[in-house]
Amino acid sequence: MRRQILIVEDDSAFGTMLLKWFERNGYMATLCNGMMSAQNALSNKTTFDLILSDLRLADGDGIMLLSWLRKMQIITPVIIMTGYGEVQTAVSAIKLGAFDFLEKPINPSLLTKKIQSVFDQNESTEVSSTSLKIKKKSINYYKDNSKIVEGTSPLYRQMYSFIDLVAPTQMAVMIIGESGTGKEHVAHMIHNRSNRGKGPFIAVDCGSLSTELAPSELFGHKKGSFTSAIDDKNGFFWEANGGTLFLDEVGNLPYGVQTQMLRSLQEKKIRPIGTSNDIEVDVRIITATNENLEQAILQGKFREDLYHRLNEFMIKVPALRECIEDISLYAHHFMEEASNELEKDVKYISPEALDLLENYSWPGNLRELRNVVRRSVLFTKAETITSASLSNLSDFNSESTNINFKFSRIKTNSLEADFGANNSNNHALYNNPEDEKDKILKALNKSNGNKTRAAKLLNIDRKTLYNKIHLYNIEL
Repeated sequence: MRRQILIVEDDSAFGTMLLKWFERNGYMATLCNGMMSAQNALSNKTTFDLILSDLRLADGDGIMLLSWLRKMQIITPVIIMTGYGEVQTAVSAIKLGAFDFLEKPINPSLLTKKIQSVFDQNESTEVSSTSLKIKKKSINYYKDNSKIVEGTSPLYRQMYSFIDLVAPTQMAVMIIGESGTGKEHVAHMIHNRSNRGKGPFIAVDCGSLSTELAPSELFGHKKGSFTSAIDDKNGFFWEANGGTLFLDEVGNLPYGVQTQMLRSLQEKKIRPIGTSNDIEVDVRIITATNENLEQAILQGKFREDLYHRLNEFMIKVPALRECIEDISLYAHHFMEEASNELEKDVKYISPEALDLLENYSWPGNLRELRNVVRRSVLFTKAETITSASLSNLSDFNSESTNINFKFSRIKTNSLEADFGANNSNNHALYNNPEDEKDKILKALNKSNGNKTRAAKLLNIDRKTLYNKIHLYNIEL
């Protein structure tokens, strides 16, 4: 029996191309040009095996379609197609139950693989079991902590100790850190280690909430309360009842909604739009931001009283460049993950490739490292990731070095004078413990805390430097 595919795409030319591609590959496909026509098709008796929907539609978007599917209890797997720069919104789609997402322009071989993954899952489980798996994926993605790799550097160890300390409480936690550091992962850890771990974990991207729709999305609404309110809607607060509500990039929360948010947090009640009755909710709030909210307060963009209500306990997620000693650990984990997913047999990272990874600044942090390693696994033909597989990273490092060569050369001359770099008699610096500690502190200061570069300046290996840092109780 041929599989039935529903394509939801408002670009008629691209939609027609997809339609023909599916037909050539043995599928029966139906093309809808928007959300309303897709809802009509799904409301008919035709049963679809897969929905392939664009994220941006003329009369809505893929997120709205997913919400409608969930409300109608339609469990057809959905793959969301996204344009460049929409990955964050696609992640929100995954949280709402999408099976996967696919970036445009579409790679036919990747599309084939993702479709096969959907059908393989359907064949291995009953439909009801598949529905449960999709729901669990959106709520407890990090439930199995044994699969989570934890950094061992001092900053990561401190962060994990704070997580263990605050998780059993009911305190509101604010997670700060640069983009890509894994703030949502930390939120999951707090949830899973709390007494709410068996309850729902609902993640909301505040950047995707418009001023008009935010009250409805957060607090719900009654049918007929406004023009497009065709049905009752449960908001995110109600869905998170008994569990945790994670507000990602909370600094993007529309100012007009912040007052309603503060009231709900203080009174532990919500009032859906179009009703006059309050509903009690038991929700723990965890927020995350990479913005300076104190500056936003001064600029009148964020309420100070709400900030203090959300910031009962703060956890900072370190930048990857601050934890160079963990890069190897995470890189190997991402390598194994990508090797399994891409059905490759990549097992090792060469010393030269690892050196490139450890000497890169990682402005995108763990997310960027994961993407780089995944690409390198894809390009690697043997068992070992080499520096050739990291050509883009190598070029970037070379370009950065050339741009700053003059400055670096002047700085290096000064460092060599201070530390005797490349001097075979360098060990003589360490005859006196106080002198040794002073030299280490000076090297760390000159290298802006980069322990790999500091070790090179001192002409010792990194492991020796780490041991010395712990020996002298040097705080980083």
